[in-house]
Amino acid sequence: MKVLVTGGAGFIGSHTVDTLLEKGHEVRILDSLEPPIHPKGRKPDYIPDEVEFVLGDVQNRSDMERALRGVNAVFHLAAYQGYLTDFSKFALVNDSGTALLYEVIVNEHLPIEKVIVGSSQAVYGEGKYECPAHGVQYPSLRELSQLEREEWEIKCPLCQECMRPLPAGESRTNPHNQYAVSKYSQELYALTLGKRFNIPTVVLRYSITQGPRQSFYNAYSGILRIFTTRLINGLPLVIYEDGQQLRDYVHVRDVVEANLLVLENDSANFEVFNVGGSKTTTVLEYAKLLISLLGEDIEPQSCGEFRFGDTRHIVSDISKLKRLGWQPKTPLEQIIREYLEWVHDQPEVSDYYGKAEKVMKQQGVIRSVR
Repeated sequence: MKVLVTGGAGFIGSHTVDTLLEKGHEVRILDSLEPPIHPKGRKPDYIPDEVEFVLGDVQNRSDMERALRGVNAVFHLAAYQGYLTDFSKFALVNDSGTALLYEVIVNEHLPIEKVIVGSSQAVYGEGKYECPAHGVQYPSLRELSQLEREEWEIKCPLCQECMRPLPAGESRTNPHNQYAVSKYSQELYALTLGKRFNIPTVVLRYSITQGPRQSFYNAYSGILRIFTTRLINGLPLVIYEDGQQLRDYVHVRDVVEANLLVLENDSANFEVFNVGGSKTTTVLEYAKLLISLLGEDIEPQSCGEFRFGDTRHIVSDISKLKRLGWQPKTPLEQIIREYLEWVHDQPEVSDYYGKAEKVMKQQGVIRSVR
């Protein structure tokens, strides 16, 4: 099978490329090599020589036509991510790019056998909670006034009591920021057009994915890369809110196994699956584990700040994908160790977060409590 991987020079994309080659597939990559992921605009050395590389943009019709010609399946992993307020870019890259993918397939009568779209846990927003008095709730974004009072926990919209977070299943979405909205819109394009034109399509909602090749140049998101670069440069870890935010983390190798599973399994067609970790961890627990593994003596720094629009707690329910035979295999400590080994082999590791932090403060993303 010949497979196109959009965003194939990136983190999840490049690992997917490697595994496709190991399984005997031919691979073509479409990637724009856009900063900040690829600051020098060059194809990474880890891209194998046998891969056909198309330098191009998912928003450009001729690039998409060239990339899709002669392939049997597509992993659509190219995406724009971050916290900045360039709202239109999220829609143009994530939504328009996905619509164009299906437009070219349909209008050029291309015999694509399957499209796998990489989406995000972010589409759940605050996810699923349980109120002792009123049962399951899907809360809205926390109001600015609540956060400024340092009232971090999610409250029941009916009685205002604090609620207990539950794992979020695939049946209910509630996107709260520009990235999440764009990813959910991407899903709708993919599944709607896939069903309408009989193009088998699968959506995978990745939890926080980590591992080697996760570029440390993109300082606007990614707890592992942000924390690692600060510690290596002797800087304290910046903890927003109180550090008790719950998350689940998954190794890129486990994500790639999920990617290949749904490629090969027709029962996954036209379905949405969470791809997440097996353990729930607080941000503060994560920070202390990373500090311990690096052998540093730097205490995490609670700064009296928060990122407006951040989710308080989000953990994915992965039972649906497990029923297809998948499960996460890599514990968090191993995930961090492998990333640290990769970082230590890189020629330069600076504190890229400092500049990003200033920009987010200027744009009102990072705010202080009163």
